[in-house]
Amino acid sequence: MTRPRSDADQQVFHRHRNLLFSVAYRILGSAADAEDAVQEAWIKWSGADRSEVADPRAYLARIVSNLALQRLRSSQHQRETYVGPWLPEPVLTEGDTADTVTDAESVSMAMLVVLETLSPLERAVFVLKEVFDFSHAEIAVAVERSEAAVRQAAHRAREHVRARRPRFTADRSQQRGVTERFLAAATGGDINTLMELLSPDVTLWTDGGGKVRQALRPIVGAETVAAWFAAIGTVTYQGVQPDDMRAALVEINGGPGVVFNGAGRVIATVTFDIDADGRITTIHNVANPDKLRAVGDGTTRDLPTS
Repeated sequence: MTRPRSDADQQVFHRHRNLLFSVAYRILGSAADAEDAVQEAWIKWSGADRSEVADPRAYLARIVSNLALQRLRSSQHQRETYVGPWLPEPVLTEGDTADTVTDAESVSMAMLVVLETLSPLERAVFVLKEVFDFSHAEIAVAVERSEAAVRQAAHRAREHVRARRPRFTADRSQQRGVTERFLAAATGGDINTLMELLSPDVTLWTDGGGKVRQALRPIVGAETVAAWFAAIGTVTYQGVQPDDMRAALVEINGGPGVVFNGAGRVIATVTFDIDADGRITTIHNVANPDKLRAVGDGTTRDLPTS
């Protein structure tokens, strides 16, 4: 029998809601799925026996972690058969998200892409241990594994991520400066400036999900990538004329990014990885309409790690 929902129950849940979304989103890479996991967590919380809940924050985090892990496992086939590259669903974030390098990096598009290469268990364990600093014992309860299995998964995930993420992370002012210059050059068709901003072996990943026209494979090389973006102001895209296209600098996933709008909707988001020389090494371009709803509704997310 489900317990009646008291005001106190709702207040406790509301106090931790941002944290729960933050955990679920990093595990799933999808704002929509994370919201569903948080809603399921609320249902479980409403029916929980309070006498067995010593620490509501830890209890709720365990619930949402387990729900997110279940969802991630069930979505594996869908992601494996996805048309073209699968990129995370971008979200608008607040300035506070990037107050520390660790917080911003843990929710960056680049990090979420790396986390996609982990097994569901490794991903959940990595997020809970490295990002939220839960103990191995707490994680073992959340993912329903032994503490030894969690330690092994944490080690594998940590080594995997370390091998695939650059050691250098550009500071926020440098990121913003490069993004502003890129935006001006792309919208102005300035291919020379684009070439200056791009690393020679820059890689562009585009996610259209088979629903809009995008490259089905990564585009590599400064010349090709520069030509791709320089054409923005000259071609019709998704039925939107160049003159009707608008681009804005916003914060996406803890760092500067660009949102393209037209015909009353969000058309695409673009985020960047920048190296020690201030050059763009990787570009993630999300254009699948299903993945732009969180940006399109204008909701700005707080993604705390504590």
